[in-house]
Amino acid sequence: MADNALAQIDRANASGRTPVVFIHGLWLLPSSWDRWATVFEEAGYAPVLPGWPDDPDTVEQASAHPEVFAGKSVGQVADHYSALVGRLTRKPALVGHSFGGLLAQIVAGRGLAAATVAIDAAPFRGVLPLPVSALRAAAPVLSNPLNYRRAVALTYDQFRYAFANTVDEDEARRLHREFAVPASGMPLFQAATANINPRTEARADYRNPDRGPMLIVSGERDNTAPPAITNAIYRKQKLNPGVTETTTMPGRGHALVIDHGWREVCDVSLDFIKRWS
Repeated sequence: MADNALAQIDRANASGRTPVVFIHGLWLLPSSWDRWATVFEEAGYAPVLPGWPDDPDTVEQASAHPEVFAGKSVGQVADHYSALVGRLTRKPALVGHSFGGLLAQIVAGRGLAAATVAIDAAPFRGVLPLPVSALRAAAPVLSNPLNYRRAVALTYDQFRYAFANTVDEDEARRLHREFAVPASGMPLFQAATANINPRTEARADYRNPDRGPMLIVSGERDNTAPPAITNAIYRKQKLNPGVTETTTMPGRGHALVIDHGWREVCDVSLDFIKRWS
């Protein structure tokens, strides 16, 4: 674990506050949650923003060393976050976006979360819909089997379709410049094959009674994790004996946690966590 993550954990433990662990997805860094962390801290929580293993600190460093993202699997990253959560003295709330939303559900399914918000989450085994838009969004990776062990960056046009389809051109270019980094290809292949691989790492224990309350958030116009996927995730998670809720953010795309409307999604997440943690 990076020293910065360990320092955040120490601060959270020393604060006596309920920790909130933010889990980013592919093509973003922990800094994508910085504004959210400020809101949650002001609301009385202890935010923790760890990266995936070997994440660089900045977009500039990521562009200079894209190879550090390669070869990260869903199982490896889920174990990384589970170990981190295990260092906290209080059970945390989890907030995850995209593949971070899948990871949050995996960690919650291990009984490690006080409450969970999964935003435009990637699918896990048992989630069957595979819309054309999701396949197109993943095509920069899935179109080449060699990308399984590579780090793959999105061009502006690819980012525009997968993340920033609901904002104007100026904002889309700014988001790509300020937030987009290369990403491991492996998780996308794992998610795409989860329903034909009985040993897949892309699975969440949605029946565990210790999973904790969960909110599934969907962006109405998300191309990468469209509502068909998010609704199917909700139907699976609803089988849990605990609280499971869902909400749709009208007119929002996959960049809903970083674009100009991020605060609306942040407030929805905070309100849920306030009720259940």
